[in-house]
Amino acid sequence: MGAIYWWMLFGMALATYIPRMIPLTFLEGKELPPIVSGVLRNIPYAVLGALIFPAILFVQEGNLLFGIIGLAVSFLIAFLGGSVMSVVLGTIGVLAIYSLFT
Repeated sequence: MGAIYWWMLFGMALATYIPRMIPLTFLEGKELPPIVSGVLRNIPYAVLGALIFPAILFVQEGNLLFGIIGLAVSFLIAFLGGSVMSVVLGTIGVLAIYSLFT
């Protein structure tokens, strides 16, 4: 491995370490306002939704209904209080059965 790869590895490690280190050092022991805490707590869900939703539309080329059924089943299982694993397995099961009959 050449020196350039080690420098790239070091640079990437530094680029991911700095944004994680700064809040830990400067906000240690301080309490954030409730509105800021609420926003920060919901960011992972917003990002996950933004990443997953476009894939729902293109999950099976030419069959938009396949993605919509999967979306509806996953929402229903999650709304009824299912765990993440039950949402995933339930949606896979329903779509497997649906694909057998289409």
